[in-house]
Amino acid sequence: MPPPSPQTPLTAADYLAWEDAQVVRSEFIDGQLHAKEPSTLGHNAAAGAMAATLRQHLKGSPCRAFVSGMRVRVQESNSFFYPDVVVGCQPAELADAKALALAAPTLIAEVLSPSTAAFDRGGKFAHYRLLDSLQEYVLIDPDTAQVDVFRRNAANRWELFPSMGASVTVELASVGWVGTVADWLE
Repeated sequence: MPPPSPQTPLTAADYLAWEDAQVVRSEFIDGQLHAKEPSTLGHNAAAGAMAATLRQHLKGSPCRAFVSGMRVRVQESNSFFYPDVVVGCQPAELADAKALALAAPTLIAEVLSPSTAAFDRGGKFAHYRLLDSLQEYVLIDPDTAQVDVFRRNAANRWELFPSMGASVTVELASVGWVGTVADWLE
């Protein structure tokens, strides 16, 4: 199916119907499609390692970790994104096994690549900050062994907790996980 005309903004329902018939995923930002970039082996390895680590850690808790195929809906900006890793902790939302997107994630992580790093740090984070449920936003740079954790504080402001170097400790307070940068880069 060809992509819809870029001159005609799509509705969220149009996007979901069109996207379901596609082989290649696209994100949706206020009526416009944005093709997802293919990822490298290193990118996939970092996302997979983080998702596996969190899945194991979250067993028995009300939270679940999902890897890149799960959409996140940002209602306030009429957008859908495919984060590399997302954690949902809302039992009512997770109860629907056929849900097309999470609307109330607790944690979102993006693995940086040269082509997406600026948007992941800027525009995409601006959309994600509109999610009242979001407690942490994690940026993983596999090329520099750096992890930046942005955490919402009690004043509803975002604080940066950077970790650089494979042996440096990383804390994800929203899900009670502590480990090292190397846990996601090896």
